[in-house]
Amino acid sequence: MWDWIIDFLAGVLAGIEGFCGDWGLAIIILTVIIRVLIMPLMNKQVESSARMQAAQPKIMELQAKYADDPERQAQEMQKLYSDIHFNPVMGCLPVLLQMPVFFALFTVARDRIPSDASFYGIIPSLAGSAGGMISSDGWGPAAIYIFFVILFGVLTFLQMAINSGQVSEDQRKQQLGMGAVMAVMMAWFGWSIPAGVVLYYNASALWGIVQQYFVTRKVMEKAKAEAEQSMQGQSSVTVDVVRKEKKPRPHKKS
Repeated sequence: MWDWIIDFLAGVLAGIEGFCGDWGLAIIILTVIIRVLIMPLMNKQVESSARMQAAQPKIMELQAKYADDPERQAQEMQKLYSDIHFNPVMGCLPVLLQMPVFFALFTVARDRIPSDASFYGIIPSLAGSAGGMISSDGWGPAAIYIFFVILFGVLTFLQMAINSGQVSEDQRKQQLGMGAVMAVMMAWFGWSIPAGVVLYYNASALWGIVQQYFVTRKVMEKAKAEAEQSMQGQSSVTVDVVRKEKKPRPHKKS
C-alpha cells in the first residue's frame, strides 16, 4: 500500500514536471492541487472549531453544574455538541489526509526524481538538505537551504499566531507559546529533510495563511453565529418549559 502511494505520487509529480518543466514548480503545483481538493474539509474543520469556541461558556457552565454527576455531564455535553453541530473528527481529518503525501515526498525527493532536480536554480538540488549541504559544500552553498528551513519554522509560527486571534487572551498566550515551540521543532526537523519536502510545506503553509485571510475568517464568523443562535434557541425552549404552569382542572358539579 505504501509503495503504491509513493509510485502514484512520483507519477503525478513527473507528469506535472513534464507540463511545467521544473521540479520545484511541480511540487508547488502539486501542493495547490492538494489544498484545493481538501478545502471543503478544511472549511468543515474551521466550522467545527468555531462552534466549539462559541460553546465554551456553555461548556464551562455544564461542567460546573454537573461536577458531581459525570454521567449526566457527559449526556448534556453530547446534547450540546449535537445542538451546535460540532464534529470532533473534523478537527484532525484534513491533517491526516495530508500526512501520507508529506511523508511519501521524503522517498520521492530522495530516490524518485533526478539528483540535479532543482527549483529554477534557486534550490540547486531538491534532494539535498541544509545539514547535508553544510557538511559537503560548506555554509555558502547551503545558505539558500538554511533560508527555506528558517522559513519552515516562521510559517509554522505564523499559522498558529493567526489562528490565535480568534480565542481568548489566555488561550492566545498559550497558542503563541506552543507556536514558538513548534517553530523551533519544525526548523530542527527541516534541517535534515530533503529541500523538496520543505518546499512543499512552505507552499502549503503560505496557501493556508492566504486562505485564513480571505476564506477562513468568514467561515468562522458564520459558524460562530449559527452556534450561538442554536444555543439561544435551545435556552429559550428550556425557559418556556420551566415557566409553563399547569392550569387547575375544573371540578365536576355534583
